[in-house]
Amino acid sequence: MQTTRHNPPKHFLNRELSLLAFNRRVLAQAADSRVPLLERLRFLCIVSSNLDEFFEIRVAGLKEQIKLGSHTPGTDSLAPQEVFRRVGLQAHTLIAEQYSLLNDAILPALANEGIVFLRRSLWNEAQGEWIRDYFLREVMPVLTPIGLDPAHPFPRVLNKSLNFAVELEGTDAFGRSSGAAIVQAPRALPRVIHLPKELTGVDYGHVFLSSVVHQHVGELFAGMNILGCYQFRVTRNSDLFVDDEEVKNLRTALQGELPQRHFGDAVRLEVAENCSEVMAGFLLQQFGLDRQDLFSVPGIVNLVRLMSVPDSVDRPDLKYAPFQPGLPKTLTKRYDIFEALNKGDILLHHPFQSFTPVIHFLQQAADDPQVVAIRMTVYRTGNDSILLEHLLRAAQQGKEVTVVVELMARFDEEANINIAARLEEVGVHVVYGVFGYKTHAKMLQVLRREEKGKPGGYRRYCHLGTGNYHPRTTRFYTDFGLLTCHEEINADVNEIFKQLTGLGKANALRHLWQAPFSLHANTLAAIAAETEAARAGRKGCIIAKMNSLVEPEVIEALYAASQAGVEIDLIVRGSCILRPGVKNLSENIRVRSVIGRFLEHSRIFYFYAEGQEKVYLASADWMERNFFRRIESCFPVLDPKLKRRVIKEGLRPYLADNSQAWDMDKDGDFALRPTRRTRSCAQESLLTELAQSA
Repeated sequence: MQTTRHNPPKHFLNRELSLLAFNRRVLAQAADSRVPLLERLRFLCIVSSNLDEFFEIRVAGLKEQIKLGSHTPGTDSLAPQEVFRRVGLQAHTLIAEQYSLLNDAILPALANEGIVFLRRSLWNEAQGEWIRDYFLREVMPVLTPIGLDPAHPFPRVLNKSLNFAVELEGTDAFGRSSGAAIVQAPRALPRVIHLPKELTGVDYGHVFLSSVVHQHVGELFAGMNILGCYQFRVTRNSDLFVDDEEVKNLRTALQGELPQRHFGDAVRLEVAENCSEVMAGFLLQQFGLDRQDLFSVPGIVNLVRLMSVPDSVDRPDLKYAPFQPGLPKTLTKRYDIFEALNKGDILLHHPFQSFTPVIHFLQQAADDPQVVAIRMTVYRTGNDSILLEHLLRAAQQGKEVTVVVELMARFDEEANINIAARLEEVGVHVVYGVFGYKTHAKMLQVLRREEKGKPGGYRRYCHLGTGNYHPRTTRFYTDFGLLTCHEEINADVNEIFKQLTGLGKANALRHLWQAPFSLHANTLAAIAAETEAARAGRKGCIIAKMNSLVEPEVIEALYAASQAGVEIDLIVRGSCILRPGVKNLSENIRVRSVIGRFLEHSRIFYFYAEGQEKVYLASADWMERNFFRRIESCFPVLDPKLKRRVIKEGLRPYLADNSQAWDMDKDGDFALRPTRRTRSCAQESLLTELAQSA
């Protein structure tokens, strides 16, 4: 959507560079000695996982623009070629710091705790024999070495898979002497192998699969001389493209596209630092990459695979203390969810409070003979979700069940196709929303026949959330959920479901702001109202918490509000292209990012509104895609007590945090807020206040 911008490009930061800055803040968690050691390793792995997606999507997009010859500058005036150059420089620096932290700090600290990763050069005779036996028994049978010659061209290499390039000398039984071969490691093989305690003398002794293959690769090439063996990994463009003018069945089209995701255009090559210049150049040529796309690393090429270590090591003292999520005081151990909701709305703050009431809501709806219909959106929920089982059971018991499955949820497409198939098997009405608009709204609605309530004896109940219906991630993501039988809110939810399943004009909603129709306009109107109040000499205040802030028109409105005197606090976890603290532009805007044990995921928008203090929760960030290319819900918290809770729990602690909060300057650089005499940590205080003891 084109907008008229009044501020020059220098007033905007670059989105890609902002994303890399976010990953630098995550890496700082891995470097923080106050964080439990195994959790530091986990943060280090999260950085690698984030960077994988960054290259698969963001860098791939830049490369596509460059390939098409585009010189069109972004909001910040940088052309794709310049952004790509800067991204490359910063990514190389970030990854170098990541491996330095791993090799010089985390691995030695783990070794001191009896969690050891044995280098090949240090294996003793007994360890070497055990590892050789393991290779011959478990690894070698599933490896397929491919010698490169005219009959064996360079193989198709899966996205992010572990591979080995082998330099050879000599001729084989057929007289061939190509000098090179490729060995691909099947994904079924574990990348970290645990050795028996009696061999290592420690509780947790490990070797990397790459070391095992490297040591014994000669077994795959009998009679040949091994000159070198180098692990490598290629990252590919993983964005899916489906042409809306050609597609007649979205599910069928996606099923055809998904296998190709693993073989998209290469965007990055990672090699071990021992890789020869000749082999590195050969690999770059095979993948159509340049030198700036090469990342030579001092260690294994896929740190994401170390994510299994914290889970496999039984050392609670090196992990975050466990906790039991709490329940709102309105809910007892045994409760009727419909009876509770008739007494008032219920607000849930995850992960500090349990997701169980949402599961219970759907479970009770599935089993309650008075419930006649259930509607739900599914963006990410997991193949084995208990919510899916309740939906299946509800349909089997004859209830009218409608599920809007978002097939284009990135990297969850295959799981959602499988979910859709299972639901259809039992008679659930499965729809895929509106083509061209991702259904990102989190909504669950139940229609129940009651003696009291609406005409006809029906009453609607719904759950609205800022996060996905994924029971596992609700233990790690901070999100809010609202359960309500408020008649007008439920009428709005019903209207959105009608749009998703049927055809017709969009009717005006009473309370919800909805993308792509009213969310952007209402957001701008709310900012403008604060601006006008400040210009008239009255108080204007905006507090907004989100994952990303990149939509230019909203940023323009925030700049105007700041210049009018509105006090603005922004809590942005990831990308932010607004420049805070610029004289005569954004002096009244402060931006901070909180990175801690839990992934900050809730979207909260607070407007002072002449003392009414309007509070909205949303599934949407302030991004162009959320405003214009997705179906999103932004819903008010109407109950005064619950509104105060959102402010007290979701905003104030984060504004006061001086432990895990990073303050952003006008250049997009972040600095940890200095800890004063009284330490304040939002996530820790919320755990203490809302969760039960371990």
